[in-house]
Amino acid sequence: MKPLLLGCYRAARAVHRGMVSISKIHSIHRMLLRLIFVCRYFPRPTFVPPKARSNYNVGLNHSGYLPEFVAITEGSIHEVNIGKLLSFPKGSNIAMDKGYNDYSWYKQLTGKEIFFVTRLKANAKYRVVSRRSVLKNKGLTSDQSVEFTGAQTSKKCPTQLRRIGYKDELTGKRYILLMNNFKLSAKTIAEVYKAGWQVELFFKWNKQNLKIKSFVGTSKNAVLTQIWIAMCVYLILAFIKLQSGLSKSMQQILRLLQLNLFGKRDLMDLLRGELNRPGIVGGSIS
Repeated sequence: MKPLLLGCYRAARAVHRGMVSISKIHSIHRMLLRLIFVCRYFPRPTFVPPKARSNYNVGLNHSGYLPEFVAITEGSIHEVNIGKLLSFPKGSNIAMDKGYNDYSWYKQLTGKEIFFVTRLKANAKYRVVSRRSVLKNKGLTSDQSVEFTGAQTSKKCPTQLRRIGYKDELTGKRYILLMNNFKLSAKTIAEVYKAGWQVELFFKWNKQNLKIKSFVGTSKNAVLTQIWIAMCVYLILAFIKLQSGLSKSMQQILRLLQLNLFGKRDLMDLLRGELNRPGIVGGSIS
């Protein structure tokens, strides 16, 4: 799987070369998998007890939207314990969910010059050290430097962090963001956080197209095998899309491959939709 991932990264760098963007954006998120087993002896899926759940943790590299890190753990293991195992390059910008909240980890990331943006917990105790002006017509409501004042949090994270208030123009929802990057503009940081929502689309795409909503085996090995096969298929599709340079989506490529699974045809002819060659089915998918 690692050589396949490296091939995808090389192709992604070639596609994104020359594009202006914030470098090294990652997003980490967890999806709870309620294990639903499908057995050939029963007409309906078998729902297992709440204990039979798994955490599907993904670290998504936004250069090509590739899953750089995947960990499947028991549902009882907290996601922040998995997040601490990740190794990000210096200067990375990480968008993460509130579930990865850990004040001592914030301090470690800051010391390694790794930038994060997450949502501030509603019950966090802090004091405002300084304020900066914001462009309210851009959806920003505040930009402050803060210090934690809680008995434990002030010890775990004694460094100053940045608190930004943001209102999404489309949904009207308000967000209070916390980060350790004081160089980027407040609007850019809000955009980094919004970019982190792409991992939700990654989960949704996998569940809909790669059949990880239900499982054909009940053992731990069977579940892990099905998920890892889905990840390999995702990387193969990403590699084909990046290498071909065509405008077809990964879902369109997947459907073409499913319809022509046993046909011996040139892959690029298939993707270009050259129907005049015998044996090609479904080239007109759009």
